[in-house]
Amino acid sequence: MERIDVAVIGGGQSGLATAHALLRQGLQPVVLEASTETSGSWPRYYDSLTLFSPAGYSALPGMPFGGDPDRYPHRDEVVAYLLRYAEHLDADIRTGTRVREVRADNSGFALTLEDGDRLSTRAVVAASGTFGRPHHPALPGLEGFTGSVLHAAEYRTPEPYAGQRIVVVGAGNSAVQIAAELAAQARVTLAARHPVRFARRRTLGRDLHWWLTRTGLDTLPVGRFLRTPPTQPVIDDGRYRAAVAAGAPDRRPVFTGIDGIKVTWADGSTEAVDTILLATGYRPDLPYLASLGALDEHGHPLHREGLPLTHPGLAYVGLEWQRSLSSNSLRGVGRDAARVAHRLAARLHRH
Repeated sequence: MERIDVAVIGGGQSGLATAHALLRQGLQPVVLEASTETSGSWPRYYDSLTLFSPAGYSALPGMPFGGDPDRYPHRDEVVAYLLRYAEHLDADIRTGTRVREVRADNSGFALTLEDGDRLSTRAVVAASGTFGRPHHPALPGLEGFTGSVLHAAEYRTPEPYAGQRIVVVGAGNSAVQIAAELAAQARVTLAARHPVRFARRRTLGRDLHWWLTRTGLDTLPVGRFLRTPPTQPVIDDGRYRAAVAAGAPDRRPVFTGIDGIKVTWADGSTEAVDTILLATGYRPDLPYLASLGALDEHGHPLHREGLPLTHPGLAYVGLEWQRSLSSNSLRGVGRDAARVAHRLAARLHRH
């Protein structure tokens, strides 16, 4: 069995930031990435996606994003940036390596890989993030809907949905952006349990993220106090608020029932719907920790700010609201990674 120093599970932005931080602590991480490249879930997002934060606020530690710092990079620019970052990172990165199970043993942890190989490691950082497990909420009658149901993780472009009647469920950035994009080619309703909240992209000539950084709100360690992560406001330059106000998409409360392809709205009216698209977020993607006893009944890790409540030597990076508003973002994951790496290094150097 191969013995390694620290296993970092996940090779996207969270895993790369963690590897960088561990190297700075004098440790030798091995990054285990299930896919064939080190850009995480970014290649699978919808084609028109651009970052909500400017390039100047969207870099991992040790490598600026490059180009105009005030632009909002496209999805493909992020993919290219992460690939460059991995190339310049002096770490053992193993792509196409899926971890099936993690168990505790006398030396720390034993990892079983999908191909049956095993690794022994002193510590494990679960850095597979929060975008690998799309969340499908329980909605009235959805299980009996005979039209098409998909998650935002499966959506790419609006063309296949031209002329359809579509309901997009959600109230966050992705829900509003996808609904507005679809509304140019289809009749779209944005359905949510709560009103859509908008945040101006620029105030007094400054991007929102400039204000979040200057006020300290971006790094405020409130994650431990949030039992349910709040829906973040839709960052808007005016286009999306105007689109919703114009009814493209229109905004309604979530449907109260479904019969076949007919959706029943809160006012009692019914209509046929072709597609229901769930822009309802994601949940932690940590199936390899199930047998370790490190997760609660909902599959959420038992931790405080990325540090485990169950197994010393285990840690987490890239969880939503792990420590702050920016914990699972390009701009914030490096801070959490550095903190976790420092704690792990202190423990490993003592043992």
